[in-house]
Amino acid sequence: MHKYMRLLNELELLIDGGPYREGDKLPSVRVLAGQYGCNAGTVVRALNELERRHLIYSVPKSGYYVVKRGAGSGTAKAETLDFAASSPDPDVFPYLDFRHCINKAIDTYRNELFVYGTSKGLPSLLPVIRKDLTNHQVFAAESRIFITSGVQQALSVLVSMPFPNGKTKIVVEQPGYHLFADQLETHRIPAIGIRRTAEGIDMEELERIFRTEDVKFFYTMSRFHSPLGCSYSEAEKKRIAELAERYDAFIVEDDYLADLETNGKSDPIYAYDAASRVIYLKSYSKIIFPGLRVGVAVIPDPMAESFARYRRLLDIDSSMLSQAALEIYMKSGMFERHKQKIRDSCTSRSRLLASALLRHAGQGRETFRYTPARSPAVHTHIVLSGNVSVPRLAARLKKRVIIVEPIDKHYLTDYPKEPILKLNVSNVKESDIEGGIDAIMEELAKMVQQ
Repeated sequence: MHKYMRLLNELELLIDGGPYREGDKLPSVRVLAGQYGCNAGTVVRALNELERRHLIYSVPKSGYYVVKRGAGSGTAKAETLDFAASSPDPDVFPYLDFRHCINKAIDTYRNELFVYGTSKGLPSLLPVIRKDLTNHQVFAAESRIFITSGVQQALSVLVSMPFPNGKTKIVVEQPGYHLFADQLETHRIPAIGIRRTAEGIDMEELERIFRTEDVKFFYTMSRFHSPLGCSYSEAEKKRIAELAERYDAFIVEDDYLADLETNGKSDPIYAYDAASRVIYLKSYSKIIFPGLRVGVAVIPDPMAESFARYRRLLDIDSSMLSQAALEIYMKSGMFERHKQKIRDSCTSRSRLLASALLRHAGQGRETFRYTPARSPAVHTHIVLSGNVSVPRLAARLKKRVIIVEPIDKHYLTDYPKEPILKLNVSNVKESDIEGGIDAIMEELAKMVQQ
């Protein structure tokens, strides 16, 4: 990322969370340039942007000062610690940037907003998406790229349309994405569960299922799995791609948090697909805001026409305004800046969460089991001892104004459920993570002793 964007993000974080407080004077341009290893022009550009956002103000011949905020803002702790919510932190959302993009989209695409779009998406957005996908080692022609109303719509299309292999059953990780499990059971789609843990899945079991069952596709979250938070290794990704080719099955890879990846060498299963067996899904709603409802599906050539036809039956097109605003947001460089900002925020919180859990796991307690993920995620899980009721623990913590939730809804109805507690810190302030985990462990220890 450019030095300007890094400097802008860093100063914004320092203003939002300290040490710069309301009314404080910022260091001089010369001092900031030396501190961050950039030239004075870069510093002035960043300060001007912060002033435009009303985070600082300038005083001639004096310098820049932090803007005073209204009542209710500042550093007061939230009363509730929510370890259940998975939506992005509202405090990290770029309101001013995206408002500008929406207004610009209305002016730029005012004619297109009054007519239906295409089943593939806004034509001018497709090359922008194609370029962005290459950052994730997903190389595809525009003819294979479809804009959808989130990943959920893409899954609905894939469940309903026929596949070239003519098969009918869908393999899903257990636990897994709860809305997809609901969709399969609501529409009575034959589904086969395969157990996933922090260590991955049993590849021999996956091969047995592919070999003996009528598998249409295997739905998987290759990294930052929801709700577990774990990711596959490179060897596992290659093995899954190889098995799909060998047994005439497809892989639907939901890479919904790809933008949070910090390991430049971590690629999706799609990157190891030599036989066009992987359908790649990505969300832009998760890293910006859920209401955006923009997702992407990369479909193999033989299936593209069928996908387009079934897509039209569900919805004529996705929101043109959302697509137009996203195009402007990405072209302007604002998306890259926001992505780095939220990635930094999530990485910091992920490390604090992992550190707190490792500290308690290292105290020799037998109340839970925690396996650190290869790449720390903003959400993770612990496996509780057999005699602990997750709903009872959640009820006890609620009295302490701490919100957690069991993950039973992430299983197919008839699949055996494990005593797993999901912990998500995307909406927990960094200063509250360690204390919140301490409180959870305290209640857990009390329940084990009873």
